[in-house]
Formats: sequence, C-alpha cells, structure tokens
Amino acid sequence: MDEAPEGDLGSLRFLRALVTTLMLVMIVGFIVLIGFLVTRFPSGPDLSLPEEIALPDGARAVAFTQAESWYAVVTAQDRILIYDRATGALTQTIAIESAD
Repeated sequence: MDEAPEGDLGSLRFLRALVTTLMLVMIVGFIVLIGFLVTRFPSGPDLSLPEEIALPDGARAVAFTQAESWYAVVTAQDRILIYDRATGALTQTIAIESAD
C-alpha cells in the first residue's frame, strides 16, 4: 500500500491529541463529580434500630418500619403498634380491619 502523505499524519496526530485530552477531561470530571456527591450528599437522620422493643403480651411481630421520630411494629394479630423513638413508649395502636 501507499504511504500516507505527511499532511495526513499531522491531522492524525492532532486528532489523537484531541481524543486523549477529551479522555483525561472526562476522567477528571467524573472524579470531581463523585467527590461532590460524597462530600455534599446529606447524611440524613439517624435511623438506627432500637435495642429492644417491648411488645404487649401475646403479640408476635411480622413487620417493622421506622421514621425519624417513631417506629412501628405490625403484629400477627392485625395491629400496628407505633412507638416514640426517643422514649420507646407505645404511643398509638391501630387495628387493621379486613376489607371482606
């Protein structure tokens, strides 16, 4: 095959430099983006699990959910028990009624 003219080699070198520069800019931009997400992302509320939950006699827990100021236990007896997160005291009991 014929050799490429000298002008084409210059264009290829320039194109290779542009592609390399673009790759480096994208890598640096991605690292900066990840850095911003890690340092600026809100940590949110502390939703650690309670050490223990005092259920009423005969109640068996089947589900658990929590929010910032309360947590709730769904029992096998079709009741939702809502507890205060700060004190651990039972604040509300909701009976679940069947739609039948």
